[in-house]
Amino acid sequence: MSTNGVGWLGAIIIGGIAGWLAEQFMKSDMGVLMNIILGIVGAVVLNAILAAFNVGFVGVIAYLIIGFIGACLLIAVARMFRGRRV
Repeated sequence: MSTNGVGWLGAIIIGGIAGWLAEQFMKSDMGVLMNIILGIVGAVVLNAILAAFNVGFVGVIAYLIIGFIGACLLIAVARMFRGRRV
């Protein structure tokens, strides 16, 4: 079974990179595990949103970009609910 055409191991590695990039971009201070989680969950959530509009992307670069954008959105949502820098 694969995730967006990259496989589970690829999803973890690319998700970690996407989460780390989002952490740097959003100036957030989180650990490696949270980076991986945010990257993967961000990619899954944004892929689901895009699928609702019949838009889909496959491949490593697409997964990285979608994971990055999704992780940034998750950090922004967490900041809204926490009311401080996450």
